[in-house]
Amino acid sequence: MPFTATTCRATTCRAAAAGLLVAAALTLASGCHGAPGKGGDSSVTAVSPAPAPPLPDGGNPPPGRGGRVACTPEMLRFHAGALPRRDRRMLLTVTNFSRRTCDFAAQRYPLLRFGNDRQPALPAIGASRPLTVVSLAPDDTAYATIITSAAGGPGGTGHRGRKIAQFGVALAARATPTQVGLDGRAPVHVDPRTARVTYWQPCLEAARKW
Repeated sequence: MPFTATTCRATTCRAAAAGLLVAAALTLASGCHGAPGKGGDSSVTAVSPAPAPPLPDGGNPPPGRGGRVACTPEMLRFHAGALPRRDRRMLLTVTNFSRRTCDFAAQRYPLLRFGNDRQPALPAIGASRPLTVVSLAPDDTAYATIITSAAGGPGGTGHRGRKIAQFGVALAARATPTQVGLDGRAPVHVDPRTARVTYWQPCLEAARKW
């Protein structure tokens, strides 16, 4: 059963329609004990370019197995910016503004590219993978933390990174990346050789752990 962002409440991330024992186990594994209100982290205000026109059926892709649909860029609003009080960290958020619940079962972490599309996507932090698939009900938000470089990277001796004001985000292999601008378009140093990204997280607290 998918793990929706609405299950991150004031005291725990609960698995929808799961028993109390299963919810407790998922809570221990995810580390979510609180979440912001719907719509994402208020400290991150950059928004990607306007979403593409709705699909012919009103913005809802055809259902997949079990009646679920994969999250697509047309269903989401993207936000990105520096993670407050965390060095070498950016926060990427996606909010589902469609009328259907979607999930990240097919691709469980965002495929990020800084520069041209010929470069490989950033590798994911394996330990950040939630036990269950993250899904988004309408108006809910998921999160991913981007570690922009290894310790001693940007600003250090021999740094070969670059300043970026936007980057590409793809939700599936071979998909065209959506360009997401940073908060205030303020450039951020990124070293693509050592940068990493987490799996999608169901609440902000889980994303901030990384």
